[in-house]
Amino acid sequence: MTPLLRFIHRFWIVITLLILFTITFLSLSPLAALPAVPGTDKTHHFVAYAALMFSVALRKPKYWLLWALFFACWSGGIELLQPYVNRHGEWWDFAANVGGLICGAILASVINRIFPLAPTNRKSIP
Repeated sequence: MTPLLRFIHRFWIVITLLILFTITFLSLSPLAALPAVPGTDKTHHFVAYAALMFSVALRKPKYWLLWALFFACWSGGIELLQPYVNRHGEWWDFAANVGGLICGAILASVINRIFPLAPTNRKSIP
């Protein structure tokens, strides 16, 4: 297994919480105008939520599907809160978020098949 994957396996919860905090902060920060960044708004949603799901799906803790459900509900909650912070909540954003969650899980599953973690090492990872 590569050092990067080993790092993600070891610190998956910290990585996940940092990404979740960043997504939440950026999604609920009032803006006068959207910043000029490459790509579309839906692409940003998709990539952010794929990254959020990737470390959880790569590590696959006992209740990893509940994490995915929590992330989907969290993203829906953010979309509902955005109109109250001078932002626009959209159902298409929510769809891009869920699509990102699914693709992040699929990508992690493929990587786990290509680079399986030895069973003896998995128990030593918190």
